[in-house]
This record gives sequence, C-alpha cells and structure tokens, in this order.
Amino acid sequence: MATTEWAHTTVLLKEAVEALDVQAEATYVDTTFGRGGHAKRILAQLSAQGKLIAFDKDPQAIQTAQALNDPRLEIRHQGFAALNQLAPNSVMGVLMDLGVSSPQIDNPERGFSFRNDGPLDMRMDSSRGQSVHEWLLEAKTEQIAQVIRDLGEERFANGIAKAITARRDAGQLPDTTLGMAALVADVVKTREPGQNPATRTFQAFRIFINGELEELQQALDASLQVLQPGGRLVVISFHSLEDRMVKQFIAQHSREVYDRRAPFAAAPVLPLRALGRQRPSDEEIKANPRSRSAIMRVAQRLPYEKEFA
Repeated sequence: MATTEWAHTTVLLKEAVEALDVQAEATYVDTTFGRGGHAKRILAQLSAQGKLIAFDKDPQAIQTAQALNDPRLEIRHQGFAALNQLAPNSVMGVLMDLGVSSPQIDNPERGFSFRNDGPLDMRMDSSRGQSVHEWLLEAKTEQIAQVIRDLGEERFANGIAKAITARRDAGQLPDTTLGMAALVADVVKTREPGQNPATRTFQAFRIFINGELEELQQALDASLQVLQPGGRLVVISFHSLEDRMVKQFIAQHSREVYDRRAPFAAAPVLPLRALGRQRPSDEEIKANPRSRSAIMRVAQRLPYEKEFA
C-alpha cells in the first residue's frame, strides 16, 4: 500500500540558515529535522569536512533524513533534549524549529488536527508513550483542566475538563479528533474569528503529551554547553509559551546585571549576546499562512569567562 507524501513548507528557511552564519568546515545541529528543509540548506553550505547532526522523534522524519544518504549528516532518532549528549564546545550552530510539521498536521492518522478525523493520538513519536486518548482515560478532572489552562491558555478549561470526564464516566469518551473537537465546541461558545473552538485545547494536549516545554528548556540549557565561542543559537517558535521561554532564556544569559551592593564591581561575564528577532515577511505569510505566528530569535555564544582572565 502506497503512503501519501504530505507536503511541508519550511518557515523562515533562508533567514534561519543565514542567522546560523554557516562555516563550511564546522559542525551544526538541527534539533528538529522534520522534512529536511533547513537541513538541506545547511548541507548545501558545508564542505566535505563539515557535519550536520539532526535530531527528530518522528520515525517518518528519520526515514526522510536517511534517504538523503549524505555522509556529512548524522541522524539521531531522539528528541532535542538529547542535545546534552553532545560533547561540550563541539558545534558552531544550533537550530531549533519548534512546533508541528505540516505532514504531521495534515496526516489524519497522527491525530494532531481537527480538520480531518483521525485517532486522538498527537504523539511526535508514535512508537512510544501514551496517546492523548490513553491519558484522558485515566487523568483526573483537575489535571486535565490544569493542562488545558496552562498550556492552551484556555479560559474555558474547567468546563472542558468536566465535560471530558463526564463523557468518560458515561463510557462515551471520544477517541477521534473530530469527536473531541465537537465535545470542546459544545463548551467553548465564543472564540476569536476564524479560530476553531478546539484550537487551544488541542495545542495544550499536544504540548503536554510530548513534554514539549520541558524538552525545550533542557535543550536551551544544553546549547550553552555545546556551542563553541562565536556559535549561533537560532530558535523558531510558533506560540507564546515557547517564545516566552526562548526570550527569557536569552535575556537571562545576555543582560548585564549590576549588584547595587557593589556598584563599582565589574559585571559578570555572561555567555550569550542577543542578536535580535525576526518574523516572516508578508510575502511568506501569504504563500504559507501557517508561518504567520512564527518568531525567530537569535543569540551568539560569547567566549568563556576564563578567556577574559
């Protein structure tokens, strides 16, 4: 049986790779290979001595990466929290393109979207871990509400959680995406124009079931260890929770903080320099509406403190 090739348009393709400032013989990391848009552009700028290490949880993404058959590409079937397994001071650039790829969204079997009916799954790696439906079969009302409220920023979280557990207790918990979207829509009576009532709830379930925010924090912390001086950190996020984490991380490690108790003491040497942020152009958003929420933030690794001595 033939498999469908789901199309994917890489967001901020040119801009992200330019922000990495690729050096031909250096080593780079693509923490979310996806369908290889950024990776292929990075490889095109590397010499035979250059190297790209690619991470991804999605087995289909791993297959796509393996099909490139490029000796400069090292593929790891892992989430990007595994960035901490790389040697310290070993790479000149780390690219994180967060969120869900179009093939994952568009393929109903993955259970990410309410546009087409499919199993209520949402796992980035469908070969391991709990699906959303399996989690909802055992989660308490308060836990469901907290996930929807904190990770979906949904003001109707309590009502949605109560409706879910009521249907579950009656033996009627939806196990499909359209079934769950309909349940949520019965509770969420108002929503922004053009937005499906289930948008925030589905976002919350996906983030929770994949541990996305915890993994992002681990990967950001690891980037400080693996980046060489002068190396670049480039992060593309697609919702406010991710972007807030990235913004705060860069700020925490790049802003000079003076001790008021010792006003003449030298400020501590911080590891990053913030290089700004960028959004997709109007032309890109018109061509690929899914890019409209993207924000790219860039920082550079500074020399280590001991080098200032």
